[in-house]
Amino acid sequence: MFRRYVISAIFRRNVASYFSGVLGYLFIIAFVVAGGLLAFRTQFFTNNVANLDQLSDGFPMLLLFLVPAITMSAWSDEKKLGTDELLFTLPATDLEILIGKYLAVLAVYSIALAFSLTHLIVLSVIGSPDFGVAFTTYFGYWLAGAALLAAGMFGSVLTSSSTVAFVLGVIICAIPVFIGSIAPSSDLLRNLSVREQLHDFELGLIPLSGILYFVTLTVFMLYLNLVMIRRRHWSTGQQTSMEFQYVVRAVCLCLALVCVDYIASHANASKDLTHERVYSLSPTTIDVIKRINSDHPVKIEAYISNDVPREYAPVRKQLIGLLRQYAQIGGSAVDVHLIDVEPFSKEAEAAKVQGINPEHVRSEREGRRYEDTIYMGAVVSSSNDQVVIPSFGPTTPLEYELTRSVRTVANQKRLTIGIMRTDADVIGGQREWQIVTELKKQYSVKEVSPDSPIEDGKYDVLMVVMPSSLTQPQMANLVNYVKKGHPTLLFVDPLPWVFNSGFGVTQAPRLPKPAPGSQMGMMGMQRQPAPPKADDGKATSLLEVLHLAWDNGRAVWDAFNPHPEFASVIQEFVFISPKSGTKGAFNQSSEITSGLQEMLVAFAGEIRPTRAAGSVKFEPLLRTSPNSGYMEWDEYTEQGFDFSHGFSPTARLREDRPHFLDPRGGALVMAAHITADTPENPYKLNVVYVADLDLISDWFFYNRSHGSDSNLDFDNVTFVLNAVDVLAGEKTYLDLRKRRPELRTLTGVEKRTAQFVEDRIKKTKEADDEAKQLLQKAQHEFDDKRKAIESDPKLSPPEKEELIRRLKDGEERRLDVKKNDIDRKKQQEIDEIKNETERKIRETERKVMAMAVIVPPIPAVVLGIVLLVMRWLREQRYIVPERRVESEKRKK
Repeated sequence: MFRRYVISAIFRRNVASYFSGVLGYLFIIAFVVAGGLLAFRTQFFTNNVANLDQLSDGFPMLLLFLVPAITMSAWSDEKKLGTDELLFTLPATDLEILIGKYLAVLAVYSIALAFSLTHLIVLSVIGSPDFGVAFTTYFGYWLAGAALLAAGMFGSVLTSSSTVAFVLGVIICAIPVFIGSIAPSSDLLRNLSVREQLHDFELGLIPLSGILYFVTLTVFMLYLNLVMIRRRHWSTGQQTSMEFQYVVRAVCLCLALVCVDYIASHANASKDLTHERVYSLSPTTIDVIKRINSDHPVKIEAYISNDVPREYAPVRKQLIGLLRQYAQIGGSAVDVHLIDVEPFSKEAEAAKVQGINPEHVRSEREGRRYEDTIYMGAVVSSSNDQVVIPSFGPTTPLEYELTRSVRTVANQKRLTIGIMRTDADVIGGQREWQIVTELKKQYSVKEVSPDSPIEDGKYDVLMVVMPSSLTQPQMANLVNYVKKGHPTLLFVDPLPWVFNSGFGVTQAPRLPKPAPGSQMGMMGMQRQPAPPKADDGKATSLLEVLHLAWDNGRAVWDAFNPHPEFASVIQEFVFISPKSGTKGAFNQSSEITSGLQEMLVAFAGEIRPTRAAGSVKFEPLLRTSPNSGYMEWDEYTEQGFDFSHGFSPTARLREDRPHFLDPRGGALVMAAHITADTPENPYKLNVVYVADLDLISDWFFYNRSHGSDSNLDFDNVTFVLNAVDVLAGEKTYLDLRKRRPELRTLTGVEKRTAQFVEDRIKKTKEADDEAKQLLQKAQHEFDDKRKAIESDPKLSPPEKEELIRRLKDGEERRLDVKKNDIDRKKQQEIDEIKNETERKIRETERKVMAMAVIVPPIPAVVLGIVLLVMRWLREQRYIVPERRVESEKRKK
């Protein structure tokens, strides 16, 4: 049994000695300042996320120098001052002395870590962090420090020099810190590294494997400390024999602890403390699993590479953990097979046969670029159906994908989605869009011809992409179908950027319908002209039924951009987010958009209800920010031709596109749910109308399943699937699809910089207006001179014509020069305004960074000053006056 009072006495002695001078407080201040520099560096503002990821990246390196600084005097000073002999003659066991000293250094580290909690105060001021994630992150920091402190003490017990002890402590602590870098492809070595074990804590989890790793590392290093302090008991003749015995014991203990850690790392037991509980099975998933008929079990074959790049390691771990939970809850109704796949193996061939192809993932390790071939997919099957999930990526909603597939194959009948054939060639063309592939995982997808009336009751949802490309008879078939109240999802777009080529954008509603037949060859073969679009591409008959106003050439722009790393993205690429300052950017009362965090659209249109809407309900789904507006077709496009497709007309972007704020206050609607089912309305309606086609481009589906270098995680796919589900009356997956950590941005910084952006837009408009006034003035001067010549009675008509011609030639040249000067001056002013805005934004970020570094150490500084002053006053109180006088005389 340990004697608490003995351990307590040693503990108090060592803690008091550490804080008896200024050095202890300086270490704490240095630790907090270094933490602030790591946590709030430039990349922190570029990422625009309220978390401590930047600190976590550098925390093992920070511990590599902090821990030896705390432990270097733990044993070495005792040897240097000769107090170790006195210490070991006390009525205390070696283990009690070791525990007392270890708890002392752990207390010092805990105090330093507690002072660094001020980083969370700064984080909460400039953003909205998840404090569940913050708790697990700091708990991981504490466990990591506790383990390395034992290693640092082992360095101190080997020498009597504090300096040497510091160096040895750095070397010993570097082993668990850098062991994963020795062989990055080794799963075992990677799991033995401090950085890898901290990763789950940073996600908001408390993993059993992580706790066991740090505890076992602590136990092992403390055991080595105990061996070294017990060496004094060995006799000279037994020295070699005892050393060999303890080396064998240490090796055996190390192997046993490594085995325990390895087994625990495959158990995937953890506690989820994230605010949204995104790593725990949802009630929807549990209900789906329990409803599976055990007579028709579901089989899940997961093909997963054993060695994956670091960014895929959390995906692999979470996927395996989820599958084990599915198997545990499902029992005999869910048969889970985890198949380790190596390249060129039999398992790899089996995966390809099943439709799971290898992914070539580029990653960076130790400053070098690698391309890894990995397998990470699943086949979910039953006696009724089969669904293949080709790949899981860093941004893939794993639980949703698995649960949807399980429920799809467990049900005997799928709902049917009809996709109408249009010029967009979404289905039935040379290459189907990814939206079709995604829908086939849940629904039965059929191609619908627009050339004949659409059969009632055949489709649960009809999806039409670019109805503006339909001919008049085709449009009539669609309108008649919509008027009967059949669920319909419509995508329109004034400038479909997905059809952008080097020659411009094709398929825009304002452009002629592409001519049928083959491309025009080099000899200039003519093609048969295409039939005209219905309502000249305006979709007027459809809009009248829906009681909507939509200009087929008007495009929306938005100055809101929450991604500083993409500052050069043009403002026609609109980011939709609740952080934009628009209440209802995502309609939280709609099942389609509630819970969404961020979307991206390109050259979207604006829609609004007409005054005659009456009983038709117009429910906005997507809105821009207050700093937004729109441009007319002629303001942002110019005529072009696609020479590779028979001189087909295209629309090219103008460089001098105007970006003026909408006088109505922004918040333009780009998508809405239109319904009507009342006696006052002559027909029923159930339509989701989206004024952007690009939001369902293949890139968003690829990014969702594969991830990207920038880890963008847009909700475009979720929005579209939600719209289809709501229209089909299938609401099982709505909540499950939205499960993920909340997007917690630096709202404080965004609010400060938003005003700068708004000022920039206003000043740009003022510069443009001033340029227009100057041009108008120059034009008026020319008109006045021309009128003066025309009204001069002394001149004959031929003379007037000659003078006007000369005036025109001279004035046009001068006017052109003046226009160029005005345009150059305007562009210079606009560039200066942009540069000034960027300077203000950078200045704001630097101020926040300075506050984040200066404020956190203030409590430690104040406490240190207070305690040192109290100590000085206490010493002054108990010094005999005569000794104080003698001391002053000696100083003189």
